[in-house]
Amino acid sequence: MTHQAPALTPEQKKELNEIALQIISPGKGILAADESVGSMAKRLTQIGVENTEENRRFYRQILMTADDRVKTFIGGVIFFHETLYQATDDGTPFINIIKERNIVAGIKVDKGVVPLAGTNGESTTQGLDGLAERCAQYKKDGADFAKWRCVLKISPTTPSALAILENANVLARYASICQQNGIVPIVEPEILPDGGHDLKRCQYVTEKVLGAVYKALSDHHIYLEGTLLKPNMVTPGHSCPTKYSPEEIATATVTALRRTVPPAVPGVTFLSGGQSEEEATINLNAINKCPLPKPWALTFSFGRALQASALNAWGGEKDNMQAAQDEFVKRAEVNSLASLGQYEPSIEPSAEGEGEGEGAASQSLYVENHAY
Repeated sequence: MTHQAPALTPEQKKELNEIALQIISPGKGILAADESVGSMAKRLTQIGVENTEENRRFYRQILMTADDRVKTFIGGVIFFHETLYQATDDGTPFINIIKERNIVAGIKVDKGVVPLAGTNGESTTQGLDGLAERCAQYKKDGADFAKWRCVLKISPTTPSALAILENANVLARYASICQQNGIVPIVEPEILPDGGHDLKRCQYVTEKVLGAVYKALSDHHIYLEGTLLKPNMVTPGHSCPTKYSPEEIATATVTALRRTVPPAVPGVTFLSGGQSEEEATINLNAINKCPLPKPWALTFSFGRALQASALNAWGGEKDNMQAAQDEFVKRAEVNSLASLGQYEPSIEPSAEGEGEGEGAASQSLYVENHAY
């Protein structure tokens, strides 16, 4: 029972660790641009743009071709399958553009959540079938890390022990398959912000979920130095009447991580979880300023919280491309500062259309029962 056959060679371990460290170099985080076709439909509909492949490609082109400042702030980009193989107007593949900037390419590999029978609306995530073959192909095509999202809900009866155990095991199985194929797995057990629970309840559940995840990763012989964690920040439920300060959120988040996440894990790349752009940045900054010892890099893997202002600035008009890129670079820069605990709201860099961008930055991005 205690005997372990070698899962990875020293060379494989070295490559995985180097990839993970490159993604989370100081001041860098991840752009999550892996929204599915369905999720992009929601984003584009909000700005009155038709959800066509060309519109999705052009919008992603805005993000990928933002000026060279982004390479200081972004260490990795997560692609959706469609986007990984798309190119700019002049035919340059997106993946080539980011690699030239020393940004690591990643790929979403799960196939969405499915109901877990016999539970109160809980779910597991599908996509393990054929994953080894897909990972091998993605590695050949230039992807060096992957993302798999599991979802848990807080209510008086959830998350159940079954949901916690099942999602922990599926994350561990995914991580194992990725590592066998030279791909760094981002482990994402997202606890949704839906509900009226308080900060203490979210911290308790987060600790139980992460504890189960790292037990499963250990059981499956995962090389932790070649992984990244993408958790929720510990926040109250969206409809909780009590308001908490960024410092309280930071203390609860770091405490939960310290109790569950081994120091061998190189970095924690938080999801934004429906927080406004500004809120996500302020909380990330507070987490990095928290006086408790923090043995991992604590940075961002944001989708909506890096893109909302850029999407609004674009509005589907090609002439707005530069304004949208300015907004994206601005969000990337402030989150880079926050990942170092150096963000000051009063010194946000200005972008074209600052007033409009500021409005978008403070708008809640919460979506009930959010699906990617």
